[in-house]
Amino acid sequence: MTSHDVVAVVRRSMGRGIKVGHAGTLDPFATGLLLILVGRATRAQRFLLGLPKAYRAVARLGWRSDTGDRDGTLEMTGRIPAELAIPSGTIMQRPPAYSAVKVGGEALYRKARRGEPVEGEPRPVTVHRADLLWREGDRAAFEIECSSGTYVRQLIAALGDAYCEELERTAIGPFALSEADHDRVLPMIDALAFLPERPLDAAEAAQVAHGVRLPAGEDPSAPALRLTHAGEVVAIAEPRGSELQPVVVFAA
Repeated sequence: MTSHDVVAVVRRSMGRGIKVGHAGTLDPFATGLLLILVGRATRAQRFLLGLPKAYRAVARLGWRSDTGDRDGTLEMTGRIPAELAIPSGTIMQRPPAYSAVKVGGEALYRKARRGEPVEGEPRPVTVHRADLLWREGDRAAFEIECSSGTYVRQLIAALGDAYCEELERTAIGPFALSEADHDRVLPMIDALAFLPERPLDAAEAAQVAHGVRLPAGEDPSAPALRLTHAGEVVAIAEPRGSELQPVVVFAA
């Protein structure tokens, strides 16, 4: 199933008029954790999209793939990379030709399928950790923690003659695959717990519900905060100088 397929299944189960989205596409060949957003939670998508990710990847060595994964055209070269080390830190990475990144308003994979492969512009991504777990013959497994927007199959291809044969997303920020369940629904106050909390009194909550700014308080350094009242998330706010601007409002 693609990420779009999963959203479609959930949307059908929720009934008409309920918005459903997800927080980070998985490639069709990949498995693992996908966060599904329902109803008002879809408004928080960009904050969830920006969370770091963790993966387990199996590389096939001595082979090349035009897509960087097992779904592409495969070519055996027999050239095994001499060193199986994925660098950590901030690197410049080009989105692959077979990706959903848009150039000129069109997804790169659509251009590639027409025989017009184009890579995206290089952009900085961060590899927090990349550990070699095991190696057996022409396969090697890695555990990788990286920033949002990192293409793991590009990290594998950068080893040399190698492609990503298996990819499993094991975590998105504080959300772990081991805790995932089709029937598990988190209230937003828990799902957004990775954001610092600013409790509101009743008067402040009423102001925020109408988009009114609040004083930032003593520590305006957080990039975003969840504003809460009576056990509910009223809004997500971002600092604007000495004030907090509600940028996503949940409660009317």
